[in-house]
Amino acid sequence: MSTFRLPDLGEGLSDAEIVRWHVQVGDTVTVDQPLLSVETAKAVVEVPSPTTGVITALHGAPGERLETGAPLVDFAGGDNGGADSGTVVGHMPDHSGDYADSALEPGAGAALQRIQAVPAARALARSLGVDLATIQGSGHGGLITLADVIAAGLPAGRPAAPRGSTMRPPPQVEHGEVQPLKSLRRAMSQSMALSRDSVMECTVVDDADLCAWRASDDYTARVLRAIAHACVEVPGLNAWYDADSQSRRLFEHVDVGLAVDTPEGLLVPVMRDVGRRSSADMRAELERFKQGAMTRSLRSEELRNFTFMLSNFGMMAGRYASPVVVPPAVAILGTGRARQDVVAVEGRIEIHPRMPLSLTFDHRVVTGGEAVRFLGALIRDLELPE
Repeated sequence: MSTFRLPDLGEGLSDAEIVRWHVQVGDTVTVDQPLLSVETAKAVVEVPSPTTGVITALHGAPGERLETGAPLVDFAGGDNGGADSGTVVGHMPDHSGDYADSALEPGAGAALQRIQAVPAARALARSLGVDLATIQGSGHGGLITLADVIAAGLPAGRPAAPRGSTMRPPPQVEHGEVQPLKSLRRAMSQSMALSRDSVMECTVVDDADLCAWRASDDYTARVLRAIAHACVEVPGLNAWYDADSQSRRLFEHVDVGLAVDTPEGLLVPVMRDVGRRSSADMRAELERFKQGAMTRSLRSEELRNFTFMLSNFGMMAGRYASPVVVPPAVAILGTGRARQDVVAVEGRIEIHPRMPLSLTFDHRVVTGGEAVRFLGALIRDLELPE
């Protein structure tokens, strides 16, 4: 018998949630036949079989979250002896070292023992003053997960203070449902933490006067066109920044990540090469993105490698904001709700529709001058009649 374990799916998280099984015990499967669908940080991914054989056991039910490296399927027979460490992306050894770090922690008496824990769990344990040696890990092979540390650090619903802290814990909360962050919300949490820790953000705001627009103009398509125009004039904002090498990569194509709000969290499909698309083409792609985001049917490659970001939060509410740059990109545009404003035109008062714009940029690599020139170019394009 051989065991196929949950592979590293390349989404940056250490686990995935089972959506549905495509096979059952007793089935004979072949290499690359889909075994199950799992939900990662961004998309629903099919996991193919690494071998040909008869399925003798399935580990996990729909809705269950498994750590990377946990057993998925047991096979009898088979023509591939590598099922124990089979992967979709790269090689996953049986040992947990690829997704957990280990350290020598004091054990009973003077002995030392090796403790396996995911890096995030170890960092949280340090901040809460939790001794990892006292925790029984719930992950594969006794791996200590983030949930294990949270459970150990918050007994009876009461938050634990960091070691050495003199702060009093807040009163115990007896009501309210605890909901562990899953998939999209966990990915958002990680992305926002990365931005907080590595980006020097600065935001400039202004308004575009839309009085020359026709009633039929497509707001989002016009904004995308204006972004492409501004990226040509000021290419420094259509870029990636690598802080380790102190270098930036400028792009000729403009691939815009579009923040889409879903009940499960934020999803960012990428509109490729917006500078060469027609308004009708962009509208059709936007509708496909919306549908795919709600059904979680977008392919993982459609959610990667944006060179610029757009948050059209004004479709719901809000005028100005401080959108968050997600590295390695260096800029994001937020568009607020367009309103009728009173404006002065050649000494008289008029009422014009105006769109609030908020541009956040990474000030480590983008200058203030570049940012305001970019915003100016964007506004000039938006204020054209068509």
